[in-house]
Amino acid sequence: MKTGEDLKKELIKIDHKSYGMYKTLSGSYGFGKYILNIDHVQGDPFASPSRLRFEVKKEQHGFPEEYYKTKDRRLALEDQVLRKFLRQLGRVDKVTSGSGKSGRITTCPANQTVQERIAVVFSKEKMELRFEMGFPARGRSIMAGEMQKLVFHILPELAENCLIFSNWDRKEKENLKEAIFLADDQKALREEIKKRNLVAFVADGAILPRESGVSDRPMGNAVKFASPDDLRVKIVLPHKGEITGMGIPAGITVITGGGYHGKSTLLKALEQGVYNHIKGDGREYVVSEASGVKIRAEDGRSVRHTDISLFINHLPAGQDTSDFSSENASGSTSQAANLIEALEADASLLFLDEDTSATNFMIRDNVMAKLVSDEKEPITTLLRHIRGIYQSFGVSFLIVVGSSGDYLSVADLVLQLDHYEVKNVTKQAKQICKEEGMENLYPAGKVTKPAFERKLKPVKPGRRKIKSMGTDSVIIDRETIDVRYLEQIAENGQTTALAYLMEWILDHQKKEENIRDILNHLYETIEKKGMGAVIPPNYSAGHPVLPRKQELFACLSRYRSANIIR
Repeated sequence: MKTGEDLKKELIKIDHKSYGMYKTLSGSYGFGKYILNIDHVQGDPFASPSRLRFEVKKEQHGFPEEYYKTKDRRLALEDQVLRKFLRQLGRVDKVTSGSGKSGRITTCPANQTVQERIAVVFSKEKMELRFEMGFPARGRSIMAGEMQKLVFHILPELAENCLIFSNWDRKEKENLKEAIFLADDQKALREEIKKRNLVAFVADGAILPRESGVSDRPMGNAVKFASPDDLRVKIVLPHKGEITGMGIPAGITVITGGGYHGKSTLLKALEQGVYNHIKGDGREYVVSEASGVKIRAEDGRSVRHTDISLFINHLPAGQDTSDFSSENASGSTSQAANLIEALEADASLLFLDEDTSATNFMIRDNVMAKLVSDEKEPITTLLRHIRGIYQSFGVSFLIVVGSSGDYLSVADLVLQLDHYEVKNVTKQAKQICKEEGMENLYPAGKVTKPAFERKLKPVKPGRRKIKSMGTDSVIIDRETIDVRYLEQIAENGQTTALAYLMEWILDHQKKEENIRDILNHLYETIEKKGMGAVIPPNYSAGHPVLPRKQELFACLSRYRSANIIR
């Protein structure tokens, strides 16, 4: 391995030369306590910045082994190290002069959730931290002096402050310990709600509203959550001790109430409860079944060989809906496909909001049924099948309803939001249904399990151009995959990782194979070996953050160029 002195000599040799000479710096350099890896050098000062990586052996970084002995603790530790690095980046005196991105140092941003990010990775032997840095230039000439300031002054300061545990101050160490303990508690909470046959839990005192439509931070002076007395459960956590809150049992839960009273806010918090949240977020103890998926209408999406016959049948053109494809699905067919594909991706909890659903998929009232008979209506509403889906497949529902009162008749639990206060109004709702003659109006009928037989054929190998745009789209070559309606994507990095995982699937699939098997194998590989097993260290763009299997399944299903068959 080369040393820092070797790097300094090389910089002196290439000073004022063409920018392309920076590529001679690629490699690994020992800097005492850490190794600096230059994995990718940008070809131009205006191109995406160069990619570098700190590597620190366990004996040097000194973080307690017990802090990364389990996956939940490791993710919390990696999250805290990344946040400290981000804070330090805001304080160091970085070089900003020069062309393009000269001197700019960046890494993966972090929001309110704890995610599996490739930016910081701990293993039994070492830790790694990845970041980007713009190599300095004047015009397109190398500025070796400015580069030396970065490499021999700024980077050592960052490494020493962030990657060496003994250099963390008392308060930082205490905050890290609290984050580790919070991870323990969140894991215990998720295990406990499973034991109690709950699909979600919202702690008393939780802050659910967010600061604004563009900020995921908690709203100041928000009304704190309080559970209805008859739904309040007590759970003892290993570090927090006893907490109380609302437990939502498996089954069909309807959330209702007047407009602007907090229905969608509660649902949104539960949707994001599939992730752990950091201390101070307000939703630290708001958790949902980890496989839960938000289902909505999605006009215009591509559907490939999906069995939607449970909801759509006898179409006028005679199309076989047990093997349905469309390049421009309607609201109802897209929502039906979204629901079936979520089940295919092993979701055991579905979130729906009346506001973002296709009305004709959700409900058809008796008046319309008299005018248009069942024989002439190809859509069987979710309302007719919802109890059968739960009883046959064990899939629970959390549904926000403002005007579709028939859903009260099929609900196991009815929650009413009244000025942000949650009330259990199940008894009142059932009484109203009885008075209106709606009891047993939609019994649990026999539901045939959809055919999950979709397969993916291998494609011709070759170089692919991949890119992501925020949380809206994944781009593979010339095709843009619209993922903006996958509402549980929490960070831009998850969309970036979707692009890399899609590329990995296309490059590594050697035979015709069931889509479920492909994705299960991929996530088993990541679980055993980490994201680095499928996303190489010298990845070319973005900051990958591991998405859930459900989001990757949805992305692949929307990829029009995929060779999906039955």
